[in-house]
Amino acid sequence: MVLAKRIIPCLDVKDGRVVKGVNFINIKDAGDPVLLGKRYSDEGADELIFLDITASVDKRKIMSKMVKSVASELNIPFTVGGGIRDIDDARLVLCNGADKISVNTAAVKNPKLIRDLSNIFGEQCVVVAIDVKRKYEVLDNKEIIKDKDQQFWFEVYTHGGRVGTEIDALQWIREVQDLGAGELLITSMDSDGTKDGYDLALMKRVSEISNIPNIASGGCGNLNHFHDVLTIGCSDAALAASIFHYKELTIKNVKNYLYEKGVSVRI
Repeated sequence: MVLAKRIIPCLDVKDGRVVKGVNFINIKDAGDPVLLGKRYSDEGADELIFLDITASVDKRKIMSKMVKSVASELNIPFTVGGGIRDIDDARLVLCNGADKISVNTAAVKNPKLIRDLSNIFGEQCVVVAIDVKRKYEVLDNKEIIKDKDQQFWFEVYTHGGRVGTEIDALQWIREVQDLGAGELLITSMDSDGTKDGYDLALMKRVSEISNIPNIASGGCGNLNHFHDVLTIGCSDAALAASIFHYKELTIKNVKNYLYEKGVSVRI
């Protein structure tokens, strides 16, 4: 049985508004999270992801009231991340309408959190978000990738893409999988907001080394980019933001295109 590929809009939220930038900087307003969430649910998105992008930097908890407001308008699975540091934070988000929780910074600081969340809420509920950037300084203890005659490795970043960790992303993926993560959300910081396409070398390698679903994020700018990452990149789902927020494409446009190309999607 071939599982349908998923199309997932993302709400990056700052100060109560959906925002979007390029390479995690130059942030611009993109709308109201409740209205956008309802729109995507009505349009036939497979899931919705809500990320409070400054919660970790500001050292505060996620905006649970806003999560509840968005969740009340949805009839699709809802993943929420940003500022989730412990079991109580996760429980609060789930009790306010989320179906899954996403952790990044807190998981890097305390990998045991992934195991604890998985044991209490179930693997299907735990999404580990990993923000990565290519590093062309080749180091002996890193997994080196070759792409177009270039050699590099992928470094994990935390705190909304502000802090480099020197952690090899591919090694980290293996670790979080063993700890009980149910899904991966992989964002290429190099591609984010550029509309030049997903990092196919990254996503293909992620698909090769993991046996849990992965969501590709960062760089989508046209219909063909969706097709490439779901086929060449072998991703299970494709996340996009600005092209949906600013109505350059609709969920229906994307799914109809993929269906015509022979990709299994829910129409």
